[in-house]
Amino acid sequence: MQHDYPPRLQRNLITLFSLMGTFMVQLDTTIANVAMPQMQASTSASYEQITWVLTSYIIMAAIFMPLSGWLAGKIGRKRLVLISMTGFTIASVLCGMATTFEQLVAFRMLQGAFGAPLVPMSQAIVLDINPPENHGKAMGLWGVGVVFGPIIGPILGGLITDNLTWRWVFLINVPVGIIAVLGLALTMKETRDEDAPKFDLLGFGSLAVAIGCLQLMLDRGQTLDWFDSTEIWIEATLAITGFYIFIVHTLTAKRPFVSPALFRDVNFVTGLLFGVAVAGVLYGVMALQAPLLANLMGYPILTVGLVMAPRGIGTLIAMPIAGYLMDRFDARWLILTGMALCAWSLMMFAGSSLQMDPWLMIVAGTIQGIGIALLFVAITTAMFVTIEPRLRNEATAMNSLFRNLGGAMWIAILQATTIRGESTVRSRLAENVRPDNPMVSAGMPDFDFSLPEAIAGMDGEIARQALMVAYTNSFDLLFIMCILMIPLAFFFRTKRARS
Repeated sequence: MQHDYPPRLQRNLITLFSLMGTFMVQLDTTIANVAMPQMQASTSASYEQITWVLTSYIIMAAIFMPLSGWLAGKIGRKRLVLISMTGFTIASVLCGMATTFEQLVAFRMLQGAFGAPLVPMSQAIVLDINPPENHGKAMGLWGVGVVFGPIIGPILGGLITDNLTWRWVFLINVPVGIIAVLGLALTMKETRDEDAPKFDLLGFGSLAVAIGCLQLMLDRGQTLDWFDSTEIWIEATLAITGFYIFIVHTLTAKRPFVSPALFRDVNFVTGLLFGVAVAGVLYGVMALQAPLLANLMGYPILTVGLVMAPRGIGTLIAMPIAGYLMDRFDARWLILTGMALCAWSLMMFAGSSLQMDPWLMIVAGTIQGIGIALLFVAITTAMFVTIEPRLRNEATAMNSLFRNLGGAMWIAILQATTIRGESTVRSRLAENVRPDNPMVSAGMPDFDFSLPEAIAGMDGEIARQALMVAYTNSFDLLFIMCILMIPLAFFFRTKRARS
């Protein structure tokens, strides 16, 4: 079937306006983190309560993201995107005006629900308005909004909270949202699936319960000491049950909520696995790096942002270049190169010490940013090569869902390994610091075990050293994951789907 692609100027405008919506949603996953202390003081919430400002947004986005594929077919992709952008912008205003903790969480839930379709639908839009030979460049531009938003979020959030108030963390979305809505309304044509299936309530309901409970379990697991908590057991049970019902129903229903054809596509499934891995590198390193610099190295929040910024700059510069390379080279070689760069950067991160200067983090972050750009563009392009255009709405929704869940899973794993690793290393170090150990006597001949302040100082230093070892072990875990993922690149095929 022959496609009538929009003129180049119109394509560029549609891409720009759809990316503005994507950038807003991705930015809001991390920008609020640094403003939480101000929010807590303003709303008189406890620390555990205020974390729901982040949790509620992530959970609602995860639940409603799979629904975006069906909605796009039913009411039209343009209408869905305009409704989502408008709702997200209004919810941002409400968040900025909230006066109580309950209002703030409720409006963040609205943000998450309205924002959920924007990332997958923007990807589907960019793929559809460009001919297949331009998909590499198109994904390079689209990836800027998806990847750069979460990276720049903490830096921008820190600048806003230092100079304005936490309310502007949300109100900053308003002009962006208005421009994006007006721009898409004027430039984009409607696309709608006349053969859209009826709503599969059981399929969506079981998947929503599974995703919501899994996300809640991952987010609260470390706080509640994982399976020592009844709540975690309940969430895990509901998640497993929901996924079981969803899988059985999908395989047996005539018109299931998610088409099984997606998961028979080798490129798509391989891309989903790589998406989970890349999310681990992207979000996992951020979750480790920020507290390491702030708590262990004692850097001010603005300095932390500046040290982490080159990672985003590397991604921003390399993303369009990766799109250009994608149209000229086999995606598998770009994936191999990207994974190698990420592994190299993680090996550098794993060499961190309490005596290092910021340049190790800056150089490693820049290398990683370039690697993530290569991976993101190559994977998101290659996984849609064999997907039929009629399945793009569902495919982009599943792609975004897996990437988000992968990020949440890796953050939870890395938090658990770091905290538990610190406890293990600390006990091993402490048991060797005793008066009858000749190595202690030789290394610290003047140390007095009878002085309480000396013991307290030693205990603090042991704790610092143990935590640093735990951080480096967590970086090693991500490094091993990158190495193990490399052979999977050869599962991608290069044949294009019929357009």
